[in-house]
Amino acid sequence: MRAEIITTGTELLLGTIVDTNAAYLSRQLSKIGLDLHFRTTVGDNAARIATAVRQALARSDVVLTTGGLGPTVDDVTREAVAEATGRRLVFKEELWTHIQELFARWGSEAKPNNRRQAFVPEGSIIVENPVGTAPAFIVETPQGIVISLPGVPRELKYLMENNILPYLKDKLQTGEMIIKSKTLHTCGIGESTVDDLLGELMTSPNPTVGLSAHPSQTDVRITAKAASEKLADALIADMEQKVRDRLGDTIYGVDGETLEEVVARMLAARGLRLAVVESNTEGLIARRLLDCPHGPQVLAAHFVVRSAEEARTTFGLSAAQVKEGLVQEEVASLIAERVRRAHNADLGLAVMGSMEPGETLYTKTTGASLAALSSADGVVHRQLRYGGTSELARQWVSTRALDLIRKHLIR
Repeated sequence: MRAEIITTGTELLLGTIVDTNAAYLSRQLSKIGLDLHFRTTVGDNAARIATAVRQALARSDVVLTTGGLGPTVDDVTREAVAEATGRRLVFKEELWTHIQELFARWGSEAKPNNRRQAFVPEGSIIVENPVGTAPAFIVETPQGIVISLPGVPRELKYLMENNILPYLKDKLQTGEMIIKSKTLHTCGIGESTVDDLLGELMTSPNPTVGLSAHPSQTDVRITAKAASEKLADALIADMEQKVRDRLGDTIYGVDGETLEEVVARMLAARGLRLAVVESNTEGLIARRLLDCPHGPQVLAAHFVVRSAEEARTTFGLSAAQVKEGLVQEEVASLIAERVRRAHNADLGLAVMGSMEPGETLYTKTTGASLAALSSADGVVHRQLRYGGTSELARQWVSTRALDLIRKHLIR
């Protein structure tokens, strides 16, 4: 069974409001095993909404619309669904009575324009809304089912969970079929390399394996469809093991875990403290760690140096040592070692990078960065091919530097 979501509202197209309803509905549909193939956003225009509904019915079994059921002139979903399904709008006295009673309960009086909300496409199944004035309705057609829900998130969620999901499970006989996903986070390995390593796993029909790339990391999403959560978990676990066998320690976490959370947790579990010196990342590494539950516990000290002279005076380097700049193994090693010793930390991290403000990963890249990690066992380095202080460069470099700590801790 295929499903489709149509969210309406010109404010969504303009970007003034983020569409949270579609994400919520997607999660709810997965609970009953409906495959979501399309999500569409349409402005407040009856003709265009009607076109979207007709297109959706041509390719999907269930179409959910959100928004456009209010009392104002631009609330036109009722008219659009009626047009798309070849029905006329009819007035329902019981809906108007319900709306008036709601206003009376709120100590107010329904306005004449609220009467618009008592119109629904002929033959609809009416879903009364006890938490708002906009009733939902269901139109069953030979092509498929159209379900129209209000756009107010609180009302949508109430109606979806209490009325629409039970209706769909009964109507479509979906039983306990669910769709469940798990995401594995990798670091320091490119999307194309991950794709090559996973090979035929990405052609599996159930569970499916998909990739999503982010700065310096690639996510592997495993999605299973099964008759129960237990069976879905078993399918995911089997595929996860196969993925882990191929990707090894490039996987740092799952689902909502972030790299900085993993690193901070590992440091705390080992009773270790870290001192950090940053240049082109401008304090981002420290901020990422401090935002974690264990961050304040494990971060012994953090500094930002924006020039060779600042680094020289702060960490007692000679003019000769910094003559060629900060992006040198000797300089980064000395800084990492000295900050570790000065603050009685177990690890010292120095991230030295070029400071070009206008460069990104997708334009000319003449800069570079270097990370050095000092411990009682010595200093390890990682050459990073990106420099500069752009947001994307800082995110990329800080992620690779945090991964250097993680890799040191798991060896």
